[in-house]
Amino acid sequence: MKKVLEERLVTEIRSIEKELKIELPKEIAAAVALGDLSENAEYQSALERQRYLHNRLRALNTQLSTLSLISESSIPRDRIAIGSTVFLRNLETNEEKVYDIVLGELAEPERGEISPSSPIGRALLNREAGEEVEVVTPAGLIAYEVVKILTIYDKVKKE
Repeated sequence: MKKVLEERLVTEIRSIEKELKIELPKEIAAAVALGDLSENAEYQSALERQRYLHNRLRALNTQLSTLSLISESSIPRDRIAIGSTVFLRNLETNEEKVYDIVLGELAEPERGEISPSSPIGRALLNREAGEEVEVVTPAGLIAYEVVKILTIYDKVKKE
């Protein structure tokens, strides 16, 4: 289980390192060749991308370190935890949502990836399928039913 998460982190780290070492230097060199750097959008864009990638790389390395501290035996097999995919139904609107519970800095809520420390993540942890969960959000209280859970163990079996 941990190995799968570690592999995902390492894959993204390698991809970022490749972009930082190979692709981005070429873009910066091409932008520099265009001349005046003070008003060079390509150059500024490449530098912003470089800063973003350095920050993302630091965050991923931190997550890799954090992951090494997690004991697999502490992750439940039948309840929501790190690595779970959770299928929810809004009890008021019947709208369905799917969330992946990921390590904190890997969370990208717009992609359905939430951290266990987010309001919905905290409300979902250790819940089982069939349970109702109330989440306090900036928009107010939202009630969900946990329709289905795929734990990290379920995902490993499928791969």
